[in-house]
Amino acid sequence: AKVLNFSTQKTMRLAQQLYEGIEIAGAGTVGIITYLRTDSTRISAEAQEAAKQYITENFGQDYNGSESRQEKRGKIQDAHEAIRPTDIARTPALVKDSLSRDQFRLYQLIWKRFTASRMSNAIYETTSVKIQAGNYKFNVSTSKVKFEGFELAYTEADDEKKEKAVTLKSIDKDTNLSLVELMPKQHFTQPPAHYTEAS
Repeated sequence: AKVLNFSTQKTMRLAQQLYEGIEIAGAGTVGIITYLRTDSTRISAEAQEAAKQYITENFGQDYNGSESRQEKRGKIQDAHEAIRPTDIARTPALVKDSLSRDQFRLYQLIWKRFTASRMSNAIYETTSVKIQAGNYKFNVSTSKVKFEGFELAYTEADDEKKEKAVTLKSIDKDTNLSLVELMPKQHFTQPPAHYTEAS
């Protein structure tokens, strides 16, 4: 709902089609995602191994974070594994011609999120500066990506919209800053957003 703007019904209908099978040239009718009515996060050993191999070959060994992501939880009903592509090597680009536009968008989301979930964490370098101005104190911080990790495969739309921060160059505790512009803004507390189908 959040990423593709689909209703729950539409999402489940499309997912059912991807699960039941799609006619793929040269491969016949193939189910391209695993069982869809589950909220499990468990991944089978074979899928884990296939993901590890795919990520190493296509992104490099440094991006392989499969081992660190498997969490064990006791006493939960876990008949089905997580929703994932049946074959990670079946990339969205490979099956695009066999899918409708909406089927493709949903499959691409599932494929990207699964791939990203098997990859290493992203690493950021954050610089924080406290500025003294008379009786006032201001804080500013900026961060830059040191290692992209899983973000190479998937980034939330919200994260993409964040404007790129200005890198603070060579600032130390004795640096004098000059005021270029003062922009007075008044902020009011916003009421909580209306519930949507997703929320």
